[in-house]
Amino acid sequence: MVLKKISPEELFQRMQQGEQLTILDVRDQEKYNTFHIEGENIQSLNIHKTEIFELENNQDKNISALPEKGEIIVTCTTGNSATKCANILSKHDYDVVVLDGGLTAWKDYIKK
Repeated sequence: MVLKKISPEELFQRMQQGEQLTILDVRDQEKYNTFHIEGENIQSLNIHKTEIFELENNQDKNISALPEKGEIIVTCTTGNSATKCANILSKHDYDVVVLDGGLTAWKDYIKK
């Protein structure tokens, strides 16, 4: 199964259009508190990747903080952990998209 990806540019455009977005940041809370993507139309969630990894071995478990309907944009520092998490979440029928390049690419894009 191929995961959908969203580029920082696409995400920025969707934010500018006022689209309601859910962004799941799977980094440590400390890193999340230092920097995460924010906006008035963004529901920003911080669920550590280990909690999502637990879903892989436990089909009955779910994460109540995640919306069951609608797209979830998953991100981390570079996109690697986000991709692993998105694979697991998609097996649990969540509609997930990975921010291509993670927050590193996002910061580079918004600095332009």
